[in-house]
Amino acid sequence: MRPINLIPPEDQRGASAPTRTGPIVYIVVGALVAALAGVTALALTNGQISDRKAEIVKLKREDAVVGARAQRLSSYTAFRTLDEQRIATVGSLADSRFDWERVMRELSLILPSDVWLTNLTATASPQVSIGSGGGEGSSSGGNLRGAIAGPALEINGCADGQEGVAGFVTTLKDIDGVTRVGVQSSALPEIGKGAGVASGGGSGSSDCRTRRFVAQFQIVVAFDAAPITQTSTGEEVAAAPAAESTEEGSTTTPAEG
Repeated sequence: MRPINLIPPEDQRGASAPTRTGPIVYIVVGALVAALAGVTALALTNGQISDRKAEIVKLKREDAVVGARAQRLSSYTAFRTLDEQRIATVGSLADSRFDWERVMRELSLILPSDVWLTNLTATASPQVSIGSGGGEGSSSGGNLRGAIAGPALEINGCADGQEGVAGFVTTLKDIDGVTRVGVQSSALPEIGKGAGVASGGGSGSSDCRTRRFVAQFQIVVAFDAAPITQTSTGEEVAAAPAAESTEEGSTTTPAEG
């Protein structure tokens, strides 16, 4: 006969006992695995955060050290910058300086014997304004001077006739640096109305035409090639002495013809 086990399945032991399975076991195991993975990830994250914090503290310490060193060296940097600026300024002034002394010396050498000056004004730019010097105003050149951006000479005087004025204009071009010479006016005295002739060339008259053949002129001599520097406001101004104004009395009195 075949043996029959009459013990209930839940009370059976040994190899013949049935295997107990169900979804609860798998859920529990999955939860344990997920918890273990979370704990591991949290530990790794905390470690990375600690490393980053330590690195930040180290970088801040190094930044403080470098900042302190830069602060100690800032005075040397400022001095170097100031030194470079001063060298550049001195170089610019030296390059753009206009030699008025040389111009006056050359003018005195080339001045013809039949020409004499009553007023001579030297300005670095048309914006320069000086007081009236020789009774003929501070700007004898008028519109001609305003059209010249750089240094220029404004010359008033008289010459032995229009030929003398023309010769003087040609002679002025021999001065080193002169680019052009403009004649604002050149006129002989009107017959019977010459102020200088009537007054005999007295000191109270601005007219140097003491004879009927003497021509009075106003000439502007331009130095366009002279360097022009920029001011802080961007305005172009020739870098030269502000102004020079001299007056010369009669150097040559032509004989009456």
